[in-house]
Amino acid sequence: MSGNQSSRLCARPGRSTPDIAIDREPVSGAHLVTQRPGYEHHGIYVGNGRVVHYAGFGRSMHRGPIEETTLERFAAGREIRVRVHPTAMFTGQDAVRRVRSRLGEDHYRLLSNNCEHLCAWALFGENRSSQVEACLSHPGLACRVAIAMLKGWIAARGRGGLLAA
Repeated sequence: MSGNQSSRLCARPGRSTPDIAIDREPVSGAHLVTQRPGYEHHGIYVGNGRVVHYAGFGRSMHRGPIEETTLERFAAGREIRVRVHPTAMFTGQDAVRRVRSRLGEDHYRLLSNNCEHLCAWALFGENRSSQVEACLSHPGLACRVAIAMLKGWIAARGRGGLLAA
């Protein structure tokens, strides 16, 4: 199984609603997802070409804070998709207010407070990550994902690029 396959399996357990490719500006409060080596990176679209996300280990081995950035920087050269949530408790400007209320927070934890946890909190009021839950339930998968992430990080460092967590 390739790193890309394992990241998709780890990221989408039991999802029945497909993600939607972006062909125009997303609506404010949209949950954005972009593929990274071994995992999916998540953010909330806040309007005017801007996304709030957890920078994580995007620039180095040091954790980064929750930040507002451009769509281009969030995408890091990859396709962006919208993850549709018909049952979200907070949508539109309510989701934007919630996610912006955490700007500058610097408490990133891969297993308990990552970019997907942030988006779930902004939209549903709960701190969850389906990627983490799937990987913790399947240790072999978790190992494959960790290897894919490490390879991606090494490749990004070699190119001087970013790998957001």
